[in-house]
Amino acid sequence: MADTATAPEPAPTAPAPRRMPVHKTYKLYLGGAFPRSESGRSIPVTSSDGAHLANAALASRKDARDAVVAARSASGSWASRTAQLRGQILYRIAEMMEGRRAHFVRDVVDAQGIDEAAAQDVVSAAIDRWVYYAGWTDKITQVLGGGNPVAGPYENNSSPEPTGVVAILAPQDSPLLGLVSVVAPVIAAGNTAVVVASERAPLPAVTLAEALATSDLPGGVVNILTGRTAEIAPTLAAHADVNALDLAGAGDLATQLETAAAATLTRVLRPEPSPDWNALPGLARITPFLETKTVWQTVGR
Repeated sequence: MADTATAPEPAPTAPAPRRMPVHKTYKLYLGGAFPRSESGRSIPVTSSDGAHLANAALASRKDARDAVVAARSASGSWASRTAQLRGQILYRIAEMMEGRRAHFVRDVVDAQGIDEAAAQDVVSAAIDRWVYYAGWTDKITQVLGGGNPVAGPYENNSSPEPTGVVAILAPQDSPLLGLVSVVAPVIAAGNTAVVVASERAPLPAVTLAEALATSDLPGGVVNILTGRTAEIAPTLAAHADVNALDLAGAGDLATQLETAAAATLTRVLRPEPSPDWNALPGLARITPFLETKTVWQTVGR
């Protein structure tokens, strides 16, 4: 019999090397763009149970000043848009959030340590909050403005107008619903905003920034900073081009920041002791960021 050739045995397959996860490094959101912090710094972001999730930009005082410049540049054009158009844009933000629902749910689960069903409720409430304030945009003047009875041959009419640039310290313990609840009324009234995200859980804010960037909201209307509240907030509170300050997430810094804001006559909305972010606030978060313009006109007898 002829010899039969034996096929060589295949070489053992080496185990695949363990893949290192690629953690995202998020940037700031200023003027409709996503720049890195001018300092080049970043900080690790962890979940409620301590797992590393990503890195976020560590904003500096220079970044805060740049955010104010961006907000001021957008202020005039945003305030001059019709209330109906502002409402449509806010509704578009709700649509963009709905399209990214799964991402927001994951962020809320990681940030707040709640289960997915509860996170779904939080995201739904945040989306609905945009729709709620979209409906207010063309009703603010009707509710808060009107004719004033005066004696004499005059007409006297008052109309609410946006105050300008509002610096917002987002709630620390409600990084999505609380965030939307303080930002939406400010821009619904025609103001622009510089927002300091929750220091411990900034990822819902940067995910919101990505939704804003792909909506119809003009660049600069909302600017989002991540980092240490104690480092960024004093610069915003003392900034002469900031017209109003919302201290919702100020914590122990509230008194210090209110004192700094007094030097430039910046109006201040003080933090509530135990806010219920699920409750509909009506005009309570709109009126502090409006100024009433009253016009007198002579009329013939």
